[in-house]
Amino acid sequence: MKSNIKILNECKREIELDIEADEVMKEFERIVTQFSSRAKIPGFRPGKAPRDIIKQRFYPEIKESLFNSLVPKALSGELKTQNLNPVGMPVVNDLHFKEGQPLHLKAQFEVWPEFSLPEYKKIKVKKNEISVTEEDINKSLEELRLRSAQYVPVKGRGVIEEDYVVVELKGKDLKTKKFLPQEKVVILAGHAENEEILNKKLLGSMTGEEKNFTIDYDKNHQNKKLAGKEIEYNLKVISIKEKKIPALDDEFAKELGEFKSLKDLKEKIKKEIISSKEKATRQEMAEEIIKKISDRLSIGLPETLVEQEYVAIMRHLLSSRVKQDIKKEDLEKLKSEGKVKAEQNLKNHLILKKIAEKESLKVSDQELHEKFKEIAKANNVPLAQVIESVNKEGKREELRSSILFKKTVDFLVEHAIIE
Repeated sequence: MKSNIKILNECKREIELDIEADEVMKEFERIVTQFSSRAKIPGFRPGKAPRDIIKQRFYPEIKESLFNSLVPKALSGELKTQNLNPVGMPVVNDLHFKEGQPLHLKAQFEVWPEFSLPEYKKIKVKKNEISVTEEDINKSLEELRLRSAQYVPVKGRGVIEEDYVVVELKGKDLKTKKFLPQEKVVILAGHAENEEILNKKLLGSMTGEEKNFTIDYDKNHQNKKLAGKEIEYNLKVISIKEKKIPALDDEFAKELGEFKSLKDLKEKIKKEIISSKEKATRQEMAEEIIKKISDRLSIGLPETLVEQEYVAIMRHLLSSRVKQDIKKEDLEKLKSEGKVKAEQNLKNHLILKKIAEKESLKVSDQELHEKFKEIAKANNVPLAQVIESVNKEGKREELRSSILFKKTVDFLVEHAIIE
């Protein structure tokens, strides 16, 4: 087998390969025999049709079978011989076959770039001072109170703002006279996102009371099913509940389970805020270190992997805006930012991978097991379920890589000069 490797750029390679004629014809004849045994040719019993007729009738299919049989195996074997590990699948862009001659092919593929690391220890970074204010603590206390709120049925009065109202809603399109599906929904009375007329009709309504009103929806309304339509509604109040937020006192602290007083709760909150800010500060330092290393490097990146990362980033960005109408200029800006982020993510990945290799950083089975336990605890599920799920989804090595990169980042912070 003859081959030649061309370097097209830092990551892209092209291989030209000739598979010897004897090997090609041996496989070609085997495939012809295979077709002959199965082919149904008028006037001939199965397996008895002349080979020339078989070749003439099924030549395109025979060639395709030949390529599928020989090319992947030949490419894989030659790349292994050349000690090349492609990123993704090689793309065959040229194939020449003539009976009795070698099969000639060209394929392009990408490889990981080779680069030398700059100095990555003793990088100077600033550490922001960590402080916790009374405002920080009070904000967390207020969030706890809101999460502990109860919704109590209302008696003897009508709806007021911030009540949660269960209503039965019937709608009719005044143009087509068609009825909308009847709905039973919960509405937060007075909420700014409600239609203004809906808030007006709700306020003061008693349980069991019915109200009629009409909404003429703008043609650009975010709900496409209602946009441009005039809908007549019948609203019936089923129940009213008001939010009761607990008082901020020792009793509230005790109800949370592990505190003797409000003072104890505040101390715990303070420690959690400090811990959270320390993690955030450490993350900021890590990002600064990696950026300083990255800024000293110019690395060619495999286009295939940049594209994969870009697609993942765009899916994430657009999924959070799924209900929004995105302007064309905003979408173009998102695409541009996504491309830059994809390239930076991949570059950071290569840097951390190289540092981990140079420093012989590894992730033991015990460390992986501890991560499983951490995930199980955070999600309140059995450990065995987490392990089974990770193994079933084939994400064990992905999780190991994630832990390794965190270890590498920790290594960089530990060896930095913190000012």
